[in-house]
Amino acid sequence: MTLKGHSKHTKLVRPLGGKFGRNELAFLGAPCGVIQSLTRKIAEACTKQYRLGYVDAEHGEGTTPDVFHRSYTDKISFHAQQFAQSDLTYDFRRMFADTDLVLVNGNHFSAEKQVVIINKKKEESLSRKLDRLSNVQLILLDEGMSKPFDFITKHLDGKTQPPVLSINDHDGILQMLDQMIAYSQPKLKGMVYAGGQSMRMGRDKGSIDYHGKPQREYVADLLSQVCDEVYMSVRPGSDVNTAYPKLEDSFMELGPYGGLLSAFRQDPNAAWLAVACDVPMVDQNVLDLLIKERDASRFATCFHNPETNHPEPMVAIWEPRMYQQLLYFLSIGYSCVRKVLINSDIVELTPPQPEVLTNVNTPEEYEQVKQLIGA
Repeated sequence: MTLKGHSKHTKLVRPLGGKFGRNELAFLGAPCGVIQSLTRKIAEACTKQYRLGYVDAEHGEGTTPDVFHRSYTDKISFHAQQFAQSDLTYDFRRMFADTDLVLVNGNHFSAEKQVVIINKKKEESLSRKLDRLSNVQLILLDEGMSKPFDFITKHLDGKTQPPVLSINDHDGILQMLDQMIAYSQPKLKGMVYAGGQSMRMGRDKGSIDYHGKPQREYVADLLSQVCDEVYMSVRPGSDVNTAYPKLEDSFMELGPYGGLLSAFRQDPNAAWLAVACDVPMVDQNVLDLLIKERDASRFATCFHNPETNHPEPMVAIWEPRMYQQLLYFLSIGYSCVRKVLINSDIVELTPPQPEVLTNVNTPEEYEQVKQLIGA
């Protein structure tokens, strides 16, 4: 007998968005040529500010690879892929992970948000697609049209009324897209890698006092000035004493990598500003610079560490799109957060002073940094 309401599956928080991406927008109501021309103009105008994806279909059968299941071709100036399988439902989000917005030809595909084009030639066709109009963001009047069709007005009655613009009002269309992308920018949460018993240091690094309190609390207090919420990343069952909520690792034995994955598992829709407890020279100015230069269009924003000559993962902002990237690298056998940064599209900043990224792991390093802080 199965108990009523029983579920065998773990409840997971799913990322926001639809089939194609966090932000997706279907254009429908006009011939494909009109949609293709409009979306191309949008892409050309946005190319320096945003990364746009595009989804469309060809009316003809075309050709598909009959030998290879998938194929990849380096076209030198761009890359091309072909897929033999007919259903890519769970591949699209990964394919468009590095885009800010996916524009979709709504004549062929549905998307979470929509732009309705009022075009006389497609009036009857549009009247049969009202079920796709679940979240209309904008209505565009094509040439010769002065108002939306009555069935569109009736369908939207009682809902938030979208603005109505001319299809040639490119500035107005771009302003709407700016607002849409800005509104969806992930909120920033903070996380401290709380540390533990360090073999080289000989004691809990998070409890060391550099600034009049345990370092993990000092870092959390800094993060609380710039983040919506702040958590302590700890191992399960940890007895760390902290005033902040604990975020226990749910990916075991992976160090900071597991802590970061656990944060995204708890909230895959937030960006995480994660700071280790063993970089005691980090101060509010460092975090303010990181946030000021944050680019939510990239996978992460971090500093370049002149000592390692690589991006520094222990003081970084990780965007929601990084969740898939971290899981992918783990699936092919890598659990180094620095390697993920090196091989991802990131913003890498110059630190205000080279020493702010100093990592303290031994008693000797502790004494040196303590003197620097005192000075």
